[in-house]
Amino acid sequence: MTTHATASREEWLKQRLDLLQAEKELTRASDDLARRRQALPWVRVDKDYRFATDDGEASLQDLFRGRSQLLVYHFMFGPDYRAGCPSCSAIADGFDGFWEHLANHDVMLWAVSRAPLDKLQAYKKRMGWSFEWASSFGSDFNFDYSVGLTPDQQDEGYEYNFEDKPPIRADVEGAPGGHASMCGVNLRTYLEELPGMSAFTIEDGEVFHTYSTYARGLDALWGMYPWLDRAPLGRNERGPWWKRHDEYTPV
Repeated sequence: MTTHATASREEWLKQRLDLLQAEKELTRASDDLARRRQALPWVRVDKDYRFATDDGEASLQDLFRGRSQLLVYHFMFGPDYRAGCPSCSAIADGFDGFWEHLANHDVMLWAVSRAPLDKLQAYKKRMGWSFEWASSFGSDFNFDYSVGLTPDQQDEGYEYNFEDKPPIRADVEGAPGGHASMCGVNLRTYLEELPGMSAFTIEDGEVFHTYSTYARGLDALWGMYPWLDRAPLGRNERGPWWKRHDEYTPV
């Protein structure tokens, strides 16, 4: 017998309507936050970042592909990784469902990682993805947008999610980690990369940075989480549970 509260349809409907009011308040608050994001001042991008793409070397401006807006997902895939981060892979699984819609709405979506392009291409083929993915290998791009750490930053502390973070202990270097081992590296190497997303716009030939978010700010980009939040048991998490989509036992 269930231990969860039960009710008649009429009692359930009364509580559901109360919840609906709270959901509407959250929706209106989310709409207001979106307007505040769009009202943020822009920061001119003066550095000439270079990327390796399927079509050859590209600048940040080239990534727009004629659109006025560019969204970049900072995908954790470092130069020494053997495979992409499982968390980032779970997020990226949703990109193929909407990147073409964005591209036809004046918004270009790219994933960007520090791994060399050939690694990204092989992993993209394995995952069956079609979205654009660029390598920032040898560029300052990841470091400048707070998703890449140097050894000195790991030793001395660093900024992430707009907060100062403590040093990453040297003794984690040999720790297997969870997702670190799934990427074929130790934990310290795994944590040279950090997840995030950044938005850019171009106007009169000049590129501007408009927004970035990290950590739980990426929750809304996980296609599975809005569904789990509406499932009877919610996220029901006890630590990381997801795998790459080709690593689950077939259902």
